[in-house]
Amino acid sequence: MATHYLDSKPETVTDVFSRDLAPVLTVDPGDRVVVHSLDAHGYLCRQEPGRDTPRTMFSERRGHCLCGPIAVRGAVPGMALAVSFIDLRPDTWGWTSAGHRDTPLNRQLKVSEKTSLIWDIDAEARVATSNSGWRVRIAPFLGVVGMPPDQPGEHATIPPRSAGGGNIDCRSLVAGSVLCLPVTVPGAMLCVGDGHAAQGDGEVGGTAIECGMTTTMDLDLVADAPVNTIHATTPSARITFGFSPDLNEAMTAALDAMLGWMQRLFGVPKAEALALASVAADLRITQVANEVWGVHAVLPHEAIR
Repeated sequence: MATHYLDSKPETVTDVFSRDLAPVLTVDPGDRVVVHSLDAHGYLCRQEPGRDTPRTMFSERRGHCLCGPIAVRGAVPGMALAVSFIDLRPDTWGWTSAGHRDTPLNRQLKVSEKTSLIWDIDAEARVATSNSGWRVRIAPFLGVVGMPPDQPGEHATIPPRSAGGGNIDCRSLVAGSVLCLPVTVPGAMLCVGDGHAAQGDGEVGGTAIECGMTTTMDLDLVADAPVNTIHATTPSARITFGFSPDLNEAMTAALDAMLGWMQRLFGVPKAEALALASVAADLRITQVANEVWGVHAVLPHEAIR
């Protein structure tokens, strides 16, 4: 297993998904990658309230500031890319904003004022402290882990996609988790970034504690994944995902994938898997911030014996 290092520089970042981009790094299955990503907006130094902060290497920011693409030799559609998160270490500061966009949710909540928090992050103590004195526990993860659609041109990083992943924003994908993404294009062409030091299920304000992140991850290929859609194994549970502009459709997709996984795990028909899920599995709203809503189904380890 080789270890590769990737930093955020003009030649290694992108703010779109595209199968036409040249890879900035090519690895073999089983290799380890240590990548430092900037925060979603690509700030180059700490924000100071009321002052302009240099950000991104792009003339006009179109989406998240991501590292990649990373090509994996031998990856072809029909396989899954297993991304094993070994370590996730946030930078020393981050930010959260709310009310800055005119969204259906903000209109329904009647939130029109804008607010921002700047956080000092203590990775060792696993605590973040805001400029107004609030303290929260951190649980770092990457908001965006994904591959481009198998279509020409440039594609937005904002909505998560059932094919290839992307802006999943699932707070359960902490160190020790393995995220499996169905490969969409030859080489996989993985892009990662959008570090979050802490986030609640839903990401209801539209942002988490957005921060730079140093991620250590192993990349491998799986020929016979237990689920043919996006899924994960975390230190505490198995997880399946659904994405749709319709929250009901997202819920159904996440649950259907979990039922399929349970059928394979326990050797039961679908109706019995549904009965077991009804007493042992959870449905959670992953995020409501990214145009396409996310739901994840969670089956804790050892919940069924």
